[in-house]
Amino acid sequence: MTADESLPLFFAPKSVALVGASLQPEKLGYRLAHNLAQRGYPGEVYFVNPKGGELFGRNVYPDVASLPAGIELAVVLVPAQHVPQVLEECGESGVRAAIVCSGGFREVGEEGVEREKGLLRIAKKHNMRLLGPNCIGVLDTHLPLDTTFLPLPGPLAGDLAFLSHSGAICAALVDWARQEGFGFSRLVSLGNQLDVNETDILPLVAEDPATKVISMYLETVSDGRCFVETASKVSQRKPLIALKVGRFESGRRAAASHTGALAGEQVAYQAAFRRAGVEQASTIEEMFDWARALAQCPIPRGSEVAVLTNAGGPGVTAADAVEYHGLQLAALHESTQAKLRALLPPVASVENPVDMLATASPEQYRDGLAALLADDGVHGVIVILPPPPAYAALQVVEAMLPGIEASDKPVVVALMGGDLVSEARHKLRQAGVPDYRFPEAAASALAVLARRTEYLARSGEEPLRATDVDAEAVERVLAANAPGATGFLSQDAAEQILRAYGIPVAATRLARDLPEARSHAAELGYPLALKLASPELSHKSDVGGVLLDLPDAPALEKGYEQLMANAHRFAPDAEVLGVYLQPMIAGGQEVIVGVSQDAQFGPLVMFGSGGVEVEGFGDVAFALAPLTESDVDYLLESTWAGRRLAGFRNLPPADRDAVCQVLLRIAQLAADFPKFTELELNPLRVLSEGDGAWAVDWRLRLSP
Repeated sequence: MTADESLPLFFAPKSVALVGASLQPEKLGYRLAHNLAQRGYPGEVYFVNPKGGELFGRNVYPDVASLPAGIELAVVLVPAQHVPQVLEECGESGVRAAIVCSGGFREVGEEGVEREKGLLRIAKKHNMRLLGPNCIGVLDTHLPLDTTFLPLPGPLAGDLAFLSHSGAICAALVDWARQEGFGFSRLVSLGNQLDVNETDILPLVAEDPATKVISMYLETVSDGRCFVETASKVSQRKPLIALKVGRFESGRRAAASHTGALAGEQVAYQAAFRRAGVEQASTIEEMFDWARALAQCPIPRGSEVAVLTNAGGPGVTAADAVEYHGLQLAALHESTQAKLRALLPPVASVENPVDMLATASPEQYRDGLAALLADDGVHGVIVILPPPPAYAALQVVEAMLPGIEASDKPVVVALMGGDLVSEARHKLRQAGVPDYRFPEAAASALAVLARRTEYLARSGEEPLRATDVDAEAVERVLAANAPGATGFLSQDAAEQILRAYGIPVAATRLARDLPEARSHAAELGYPLALKLASPELSHKSDVGGVLLDLPDAPALEKGYEQLMANAHRFAPDAEVLGVYLQPMIAGGQEVIVGVSQDAQFGPLVMFGSGGVEVEGFGDVAFALAPLTESDVDYLLESTWAGRRLAGFRNLPPADRDAVCQVLLRIAQLAADFPKFTELELNPLRVLSEGDGAWAVDWRLRLSP
């Protein structure tokens, strides 16, 4: 059996041995033994403890060597210093999968790191897969199999899978989910991910027929590119939702101290999740709000939403939330409004949101919902139900349920209140209709359904590649040019590399003295831009190192002397090679295009407002390289710089197609040459439609 073939044993073993079973009820080894033996697992269960004895009607074996042959899964819960010996015995006995619940490894420091290395050596020697250490195990509610020490009564059987780097999060969620009335199909505590990680587990959980949605609590990922590739395949079959913690510096430090793993930058995870079709939630509650909607609702055909309510305030709240979450209020057809007028009092509002007034009856809710669902322009409905003054909320829900269950459009219900709507909430959950406390959460749930529709429409896209690029020319430039002390190539070398990939750059000449500047100016013509040439000055404008629109030779001479003086005054220790001359490219709009290499996910392409605006405005978006067509659209449409290319007030439309080409080519360059750790065109000047886009300043850094 290969290592990969061993992975299913974590979920469907024919036999399980618990090493570290305890006869003392207050011990975790007792709780784990109880769950394994008493929760209905149909396979063989064996217990190991040096003291022997009997537990839950089973003999307790003194060691692993005493166990019968053919044990498929071992669960290890012994002190950290004894885990290596136990794993060695498991490997010698032919065990091919082991869950190490014990703590005391990477999360406690260097000693734990070394101990982990020993575990991995043992596992590889015996071709054994390890889950953990520092985890609480695996739970499958449908087999059933429970290798955790979670307290009773445990999770309800359901259709949501949950993968977590935190065991405590698992424990809390199981109890909370039971109270909320939804259950889990599979639950996996990943712990320190010494061997088996979230990427290994994802396909196994996706193959489970009982699982409809996979949710994840992630502190990091083990291999970013592999995760994206695997998650992209899984998400085309089943929705993926992640709560990525460590999004801010304090959280990253806390995550590192928790599992000993380093978390990547938030923008990199956002780009990776977008490429892989993973929905990124902001809170645990939001993650499961979304998961219930994705598991229980049909996918909408679009993002036009109708709101049905019996009160104006909640309707307005819902309207705001709909727009906030990127949806639109549907414009109701006149025929739909006519149906509503015939159904409701004259003072009711038949515009969207539809306010049926406080007197709305169960029949009016039922028929009003039916009218909205029959409207071709409505893709989903939010029903808002505060406690009705004249009817029980349960009556309203019972009247609507047949229509909701028969609909091929998603319907989510905001049941606002507590005790007065509790029976109605229970009824909805029994029927598998997602309910929410307030309209904002209901709108958020519909939004994730709409995004699922969008993702499925673009999933499977292949990255775009230009064929007229010259990678060999780039190799020649790199072989002939050593980077400076900072890792940056000279502007000349970087220019040659950009041109080799068809990226338009402004003609640039290096003048080492004033006579050479005059000669280049005669060739290039006026007006000119003049810039300090120094490998140590990345931001030339900060030291007065840029002069624009020089009209003639006297201005050139004066400008040259001024730049030299500024360099001496503001950067006396910097190496100055001379000045760069460029013809002025007037007009257009300034944007920035850049690439940085992320340790987890590889090259990230950045696009946004350029020039001196980039740091002040923060108007940037990121996508993984190489880019697909929808990636390019995302970069442009999610930034003001991109949307502005269509024209704004006195700005005429700019050459959007030229920007798209630059983005694709810069991404291809970065993907082809991972040694480029930083690549920036700032500004890229975008001229009017059909006139192109030109990089007027650039820099390119190589890895050490």
